[in-house]
Amino acid sequence: MHNRIEIGNLKVDKRLYELVKDEIAPGTGIDGDKFWTAFDEIVSEFAQENRLLLDKRDSLQEQIDAWYLEHKGRPVDHDTYSTFLTDIGYLVPEDDDFIVTTEDVDLEIALIAGPQLVVPVDNARYALNATNARWGSLYDALYGTDVIDETGGAIRGDSYNPIRGAKVIAYTEEFLDEVISLESGSYSDITQFLLKTIDGQLQLRVKFSNGEEVGLEDPSQFVGFTQDGDNLASVLFQNHGLHIEIQIDREHPVGKEHPAGIADVILESAITTIQDCEDSVAAVDAEDKVRVYSNWNGIMKGTLETTFEKNGKMITRRLAPDKAYTSPDGSTFTLSGRSLLLIRNVGLHMYTDAVLTSDGEEIPEGFLDAMVTTFAAMHDIQGNNKFSNSKTGSVYIVKPKFHGPEEVEMTVRLFERIENALGLKPNTIKIGIMDEERRTTVNLKEVLRIVSQRLVFINTGFLDRTGDEIHTSMVAGAMTPKMDIRNEPWMRAYEDWNVDIGIETGLPGITQIGKGMWTKPDEMAEMLETKVNHPMAGATTAWVPSPTAATLHAIHYHRVNVSNWLEELALRERASLRDLLTPPLLKDRELSDDEIQREIDNNAQGILGYVVRWVDQGIGCSKIPDINNVGLMEDRATLRISSQHIANWLHHGIVTKKQVTETFERMAKIVDEQNSDDSNYCNMSPNYDQSIAFQAALDLVFKGCELPNGYTEFVLHPRRREVKARKE
Repeated sequence: MHNRIEIGNLKVDKRLYELVKDEIAPGTGIDGDKFWTAFDEIVSEFAQENRLLLDKRDSLQEQIDAWYLEHKGRPVDHDTYSTFLTDIGYLVPEDDDFIVTTEDVDLEIALIAGPQLVVPVDNARYALNATNARWGSLYDALYGTDVIDETGGAIRGDSYNPIRGAKVIAYTEEFLDEVISLESGSYSDITQFLLKTIDGQLQLRVKFSNGEEVGLEDPSQFVGFTQDGDNLASVLFQNHGLHIEIQIDREHPVGKEHPAGIADVILESAITTIQDCEDSVAAVDAEDKVRVYSNWNGIMKGTLETTFEKNGKMITRRLAPDKAYTSPDGSTFTLSGRSLLLIRNVGLHMYTDAVLTSDGEEIPEGFLDAMVTTFAAMHDIQGNNKFSNSKTGSVYIVKPKFHGPEEVEMTVRLFERIENALGLKPNTIKIGIMDEERRTTVNLKEVLRIVSQRLVFINTGFLDRTGDEIHTSMVAGAMTPKMDIRNEPWMRAYEDWNVDIGIETGLPGITQIGKGMWTKPDEMAEMLETKVNHPMAGATTAWVPSPTAATLHAIHYHRVNVSNWLEELALRERASLRDLLTPPLLKDRELSDDEIQREIDNNAQGILGYVVRWVDQGIGCSKIPDINNVGLMEDRATLRISSQHIANWLHHGIVTKKQVTETFERMAKIVDEQNSDDSNYCNMSPNYDQSIAFQAALDLVFKGCELPNGYTEFVLHPRRREVKARKE
């Protein structure tokens, strides 16, 4: 047991106490002991309510299980089921219409539609990379991915391939022709960019190889430029609120080969980033939480940096500076060099031993997250930081895994108390609502009503939402195969319902409406082809797995004017509640033995591939090869759906415990082989009983029905602590 500092009714881990005292508090006007005294009062006020809300989750689930058992073998009548859910308080009546009125929202959230990154804040390098991903090279994104095919000699290779480079430039020029159109001609024919004063106003002109000069089809898209001495160094455009910068350098290896000297095309890419304390991190104790909070504090102060080796060279990563330009009217302006940051806290169900009560009980981890991350953000609010995040003085906290309006209401009051404790003005702390649990989905309008003065974000997420769908309806019957769930009526209703409610409550122009992650970071051609569906569905932002993916996904927001699409979508009828409440059951569908085995093979391999890194190495999010060796971005959301799916089939006799165990043992050998190049990896086979990670994976399935809401943390955290204890 590490040393603890007693303050009031709390016992604070000494490492956390010292982080707050020595690193976070200085410069805020609040000393460390005052912080903990205020937090002690907050814990005393809200801890019991938090526990009662979790008890209500369990009670509702027990009643739903009992209802399905009572109606077993009979078709479910929607009206009867809806009445039952209303009677037990799961489904609440909708009140009158209202409009969200959140104030002091940064433009990146309120008005600019574009990609969003989610990154584990416990990894300083990743956290900085994501923060700096506001701008990305389109040339690099195209050259290094499968968007550009390798036919005709255009292979990637270890050195620059001019054949491939030519394809990249051609793709980029076609894109520019489409979104920053010239009066006539093509970017492929430009030999020079010129600034000329026409009718008293500075305008951009381009010269072609035949000597002809033209301007932009829409001159207002030209918004800035930079110069290197007397030479034009870059020109800046704006389309649908997003910026594109063409860099001109005739001495650059690429620029000197281009007729107009274009060295690169830079896209405004990750407009916002969620720094994550939740599903993508493996923070199980005070040591881990201190690392999480320390990195966030460093970002808020602008001082975070990390040094690492890459390609044989030592590189130091810091926060990127702002970008300065001259506008056509001669004035100067800057654009942020960094993504606007939100911070995702953990959900209500999580408890931590980083702080204990005087009785030795763990406290709600979400309380600690909210208090500490807001305290650190005061450096940004008060202007103590080297690089500004929010220009409106707001703190953006994303809250996951809410179950309905009551939990949101308590969180609003919790944030009010934190604001009072830290001397912040009302509604400084904004809330992003993750619509990933069914009780929040079906009550979304009433959830948003409660948070209408703080809301900045709603989104959908297939994985966690499906995990909760399976667990909620666990007793109802066996589920369809996992990939088929995407095509069930409830899924389309869920995705549409989220946007419909967002439009009804006036979110466009005030908050983000988001869609979920692209999970295949190496399949960028497929992403570019399909993820355009997200802005076309009304999403002002959608998650991507890397800075490169953010640059490529930005193309979609140049091609789709999301605000116009939202106006069109506002005319349709709201999605069906009946569909939302219809679980994706297998019903009378017969599956072959091969289909069943393929399904559990796929799920088991994915579970093991993720869990073994989480438990043994504390890696909360990484690219995991699937059963076909396709790299997939995995976090606890993907784990939840896979483990719940096998648990459901086991519960309904589709598979047996023996079959599942044998499958996991067989898949463990495959996962061991896939990780054979990792010197830090510990094999699970052949000593399965001795592998803590392997036993954790089995627990997730065999205890899947009893785990509250199917959450994986209740298995992962104690198993990770067990591994850490072995190493001490």
